[in-house]
Amino acid sequence: MSRPIILGIVGDSAAGKTTLTKGIAQVLGPENVTIICTDDYHRYDRKQRAQLGITALHPDCNYLDIMEQHLSLLRMGHPILKPVYSHSTGSFEPPVYVKPSKFVIIEGLLGYSTRIARDCYDVKVYLAPPEAIRAKWKVKRDTQKRGYSEEQVLAEMQKREPDSEQYIRPQRQWSDIVVSFYTPSDDVDQINGNLNVRLVLRPTIPHPDLTDIIGVTNGSSTSAIRLGLDRDMGKPVDVLEVDGHATLEQVNKIEQIICSDMPYLRNICDRESNPELGKISGTTGETLQSYPLALTQLLITYHMLKAIQIHQ
Repeated sequence: MSRPIILGIVGDSAAGKTTLTKGIAQVLGPENVTIICTDDYHRYDRKQRAQLGITALHPDCNYLDIMEQHLSLLRMGHPILKPVYSHSTGSFEPPVYVKPSKFVIIEGLLGYSTRIARDCYDVKVYLAPPEAIRAKWKVKRDTQKRGYSEEQVLAEMQKREPDSEQYIRPQRQWSDIVVSFYTPSDDVDQINGNLNVRLVLRPTIPHPDLTDIIGVTNGSSTSAIRLGLDRDMGKPVDVLEVDGHATLEQVNKIEQIICSDMPYLRNICDRESNPELGKISGTTGETLQSYPLALTQLLITYHMLKAIQIHQ
């Protein structure tokens, strides 16, 4: 019997983990995907954290050993009895029985914090938006969905910063792909569906052959889609950048390069049969098309399908 393919999506609070997770699940088919948030493994509820003066980002505030155990069980295809943490109430709810599907997506804060946990993933993604954008996303989410005021959100971010620096950001080094959505200019207000993306591709997993991108873009540094070499955390990496103003024609060429290496993806590349690819909600609830997001979803999906070929 084949085992589930496990994708990790790690990043700081409001880095876009849930948005990316839901999009990839939609591409793969919700019936084929089990989604687990590692926030469910918090040791203390919101009131207890306030009393103890500890943030949810600190390893001591989480049952990392239980998370490791559950990841190992899921990787072997076994069910788990998962704890449940409610962000709306800040308290715990009764545990739920979870049986892994063909694909499992684990998203959260500390998913790569231990060696045992890291070894359970087939593909590891880290989200690293600029802090100004993440702050704007967090204020919007926590004021609209979690009942906080803007002042409370900003104060909490300041309180969490030491733990972010010490425990969250270092996990970037363990990822196979680093995803950074950023604004075309320094104006963080220009984030409504027009974000660029910078994808750091580490040689830890076999990426599709993207060298044809140089031909498609004529090697221009001003092209809307660019491929280059760089160093990330001291190690050599490939970097794929896609601007928010890239045209559908440009994006289609890159999608076909990726899809040609994975026959199953051809159905996903067909926008008529998969209209949700790259769709996001705007600030007023309208549906927007983001080609950088579409390519990011497609590339990560490629790696999940590739993992089936490699490991099964």
